[in-house]
Amino acid sequence: MRTFASIDDLAAAVGQTVGPGPWLRIDQARVDLFADATDDHQWIHVDPERAAAGPFGGTVAHGYLTLSLLPELVGRLYRVQGVGMGVNYGLNRVRFPAPVRVGSAVRATATIGAVTPVDGGVQVVTTVTVDSDSGGKPVCVAETVSRLYRGAAG
Repeated sequence: MRTFASIDDLAAAVGQTVGPGPWLRIDQARVDLFADATDDHQWIHVDPERAAAGPFGGTVAHGYLTLSLLPELVGRLYRVQGVGMGVNYGLNRVRFPAPVRVGSAVRATATIGAVTPVDGGVQVVTTVTVDSDSGGKPVCVAETVSRLYRGAAG
């Protein structure tokens, strides 16, 4: 875990890569809960028996499940002192080059791309690459946009 002493310290880190972070195991229960939350019960995600004979040799996580884990995965990489609130401002680009097999683990690496002033704080553009312990291509590459606002954390 890297700690930036301030938003200015983060701004000085543009171009730097942080990570990789610790592994997070993806189990079938998490995938099933995500399927329930999104009403996406496609068999490649929720039917282990059928998926065993499918294109991935078993169930795989939804791409959007992997994407939804970015706050947790990036939160394991770094924090910025003096930030009272951070918000997800969106994404510029997202790709899922490889599937996440259920039972595998994922971790993130983040490259700080830009830190620009906004009213009350900064906008941070970060390229986050999520890898799987099964190797090969990344399972997610996303250019995220966040806003960090100065103040006491609460």
